[in-house]
Amino acid sequence: MDCKKKIGLMGGTFNPIHIAHLILAENAYREFDLDEVIFLPNHIPPHKRFAHIAPDEDRLAMVRLATAGIPYFSVSDMEMTREGYSYSSDTLLELRSKNPDCEYYFIMGGDSIEQFETWHRPDIILANCIVLAAAREEDGSKKMDRHIAILTEKYHAADIRKLLVPRLDLSSSEIRQRVHQGKSVRFMVPQDVLDYMTEKDLYQKDE
Repeated sequence: MDCKKKIGLMGGTFNPIHIAHLILAENAYREFDLDEVIFLPNHIPPHKRFAHIAPDEDRLAMVRLATAGIPYFSVSDMEMTREGYSYSSDTLLELRSKNPDCEYYFIMGGDSIEQFETWHRPDIILANCIVLAAAREEDGSKKMDRHIAILTEKYHAADIRKLLVPRLDLSSSEIRQRVHQGKSVRFMVPQDVLDYMTEKDLYQKDE
């Protein structure tokens, strides 16, 4: 990886990856003039340790299928190959040690800002990246503004910016539920991901 790049980081369970993830990454790439966006599927996400999670190899394969052919999207398995829980703070420290001149933009959903201080070492995260928090384009986001102001006041190194995205109420849990109920999820996930889920019979069982 060349130095002095602007790198977006898109972490998550991706269980499964869906179009809202891709739209969020695309908007970050365009709005903040990033050089690339790296998708980082978790191994053991600390906030979802009791959820039904598809095997690492399946989730990684689906992320690769979803991002294939998009030159500014890439996929890293660094969190999956690390033992224990997947902490964003550890990932950022590792990336910064390898590429100290790169500028990292951590992309997250707007709801994550409200729970951000429950994350592992939020101070490390804020000291090593610019946080892009998704905000719906039609929403005034006053609640988000308050949370950003609180974090910025408490963590002086914080650089948190709103990322405007279209309203799209879609979640991985909803997709898993629909698959289990035998309902269609076409157009909610990329076709290659849907084909993979069907071939592997993913999410057919109860969570």
